[in-house]
Amino acid sequence: MIIDDRIKRELVFAQGFEKTEYFILKKLAHRTKEGTTKNILNKLAGYSDKHYNILKKHTGKDANESDLTVLYYVITAKILGIIFCIKLLEKRENRAEKIYERLVKTHPDFQELVRDEKENEEDLIKLINEEILKYIGSVVLGLNDALVELTGALAGFTLAMQNGRLIGAAGLITGIAASFSMASSEYLSTKTEGGNKSPAKAAVYTGVAYIITVILLIFPYFIASNYLVALTIMLFNGTLIILLFSYYASVSQGTSFIKRFSENIIISFGITLISFLIGYLVRTFLHIEI
Repeated sequence: MIIDDRIKRELVFAQGFEKTEYFILKKLAHRTKEGTTKNILNKLAGYSDKHYNILKKHTGKDANESDLTVLYYVITAKILGIIFCIKLLEKRENRAEKIYERLVKTHPDFQELVRDEKENEEDLIKLINEEILKYIGSVVLGLNDALVELTGALAGFTLAMQNGRLIGAAGLITGIAASFSMASSEYLSTKTEGGNKSPAKAAVYTGVAYIITVILLIFPYFIASNYLVALTIMLFNGTLIILLFSYYASVSQGTSFIKRFSENIIISFGITLISFLIGYLVRTFLHIEI
């Protein structure tokens, strides 16, 4: 089979991607101190360089890396971690992989590219030891608990109190107390389970995730003049937190974004609706006026 012009153009695209990926991985390796992770990143970069040269043999052309893309992924890795960055790169590779798979039967050297993408690289990525992934369960615990408890509590306070600053103050006190409670529970739980996780670090990740979520949820009550407007902003912030974290977790762990996002939204906002109704009933039947 002769490679036609359309496929050749696709291969040039894949070539540019492989070269860009090479520079991303080399920069990440250069910025990484941990020996094993550094070696893995250099090995992954070696695969990208090998793939680039195989593609060049078929296209007869050179391709340039995208400096803007390299910068974007380096910044992303700095903020969200190396694993997230690599998993994001893998998603971009899907188009190139499909091209390689179509050409395997007639061009055997493409089998090497497919094998590298599907087996070797996956095995290497699993060996990367990144702290945030080890404690992702603690972060999830802090975020989810804060979202479920505080969105529910704030919704209940909103209908019961109908005073923005008072609702915000009650939410802040509730949130801080709950964050210490969750952090201490995570400490004891991790210590009891054993394993290679530090109980203190697990507690810190849980507590910090909880506090950040609390701040994002309560601040609308201190800046909005109307308590219902504050409630609306709070629910928007809650949705945004769920959206962003669901995306991060789905990319890092290779799970379904839609499934994770849907579950979190249903649980968090289901509790919020119930608490909202409880707040209404408390105000109505206990005749609370503030």
